Amino acid sequence: MGKKSVKNSFEEKLNRLEEISSLLESDDIDLEKAISLYEEGIELSKECISALKQAELKITELKKKMDDFNTDSRELFDE
Repeated sequence: MGKKSVKNSFEEKLNRLEEISSLLESDDIDLEKAISLYEEGIELSKECISALKQAELKITELKKKMDDFNTDSRELFDE
């Protein structure tokens, strides 16, 4: 369940960023609200970037494990 909640959380953050972007582009928003939304968007962006960096590190680790496994497998057959 942890993986699903992380995925949903990331997707929810992206959806909220899109919503904030639309709100900021509208003419119906006052300055204080715009600043508040902009600040929220910055925080959400940081969280999304961090999640993407963590995912990238995990993928790099998994690739390395697969490469190590393939190398070990080849050595077994070469003997």
